[in-house]
Amino acid sequence: MSEETGPDADAEAEAEFDVMAGWTADAVAALGADHALPAACRGSGSPAALDWLADRCRLGPGTTVLDCGGGAGGAAAYAAEHTGATPVLVEPMAGACRAARRMFGLPTVVGGGDRLPLPSGAVAAAWCLGVLSTTEAHEALLRELRRVLRPDGDAGLLVLVQETDDLLGAPADLVPPSAEELDRALEGAGLAVVARQGVADLPDPPEDWDARADRVEQWVAEHHRHDRRWAVATDNEERIGRLLGDGHLSVQLLHVRPT
Repeated sequence: MSEETGPDADAEAEAEFDVMAGWTADAVAALGADHALPAACRGSGSPAALDWLADRCRLGPGTTVLDCGGGAGGAAAYAAEHTGATPVLVEPMAGACRAARRMFGLPTVVGGGDRLPLPSGAVAAAWCLGVLSTTEAHEALLRELRRVLRPDGDAGLLVLVQETDDLLGAPADLVPPSAEELDRALEGAGLAVVARQGVADLPDPPEDWDARADRVEQWVAEHHRHDRRWAVATDNEERIGRLLGDGHLSVQLLHVRPT
């Protein structure tokens, strides 16, 4: 999900979050439904990260969980399969919504995180995974997430956090907060941190999980490597990977509640 309005950011967001979602759904149709979850979760959380969020957010049968900026629906589908929760996915990219419906049959709404199409206090739980790093309006997005949560609700965040001043070569649509900026935005939005967890400290995904995601990526590459949008999306992933590997970025999980 991206709230950036610049032309470069818009083009990169479309390639990464919209077009690639449709190609991923095509690959899953060709390779088998067992490839859907690993492929659609790539970039939005490993099984260990999603389990941590589900446990902290008290997901279970009957829990309605909003996935704000849920992409192709992998995290929402994982929550439904592993906890029995009922997900509702709100995602600004229409192609990603179509992919989520196609792969998982999820209820999806095309909409942005800055104006969620839900009434206040509508959901017991909300996830916002990888979204804050795509907008400069960190506090505004968090405030809107706070609005749709019940007063006793839980929210789970996966955030790319800027660890150094050097983000040379970062994708145009990447706007990660620093740890201090994130804390200020949360406080301003009326959300209190209950728990934090670094993704790097969690167990790696099972080998078969990564292998299935890799097969989907290979299928997409074989069929679309000559498309400029594939090159843009792949280049963005590689740039973020380098920034993570060099310690300029970290991936943090947060469990937050309304104050």
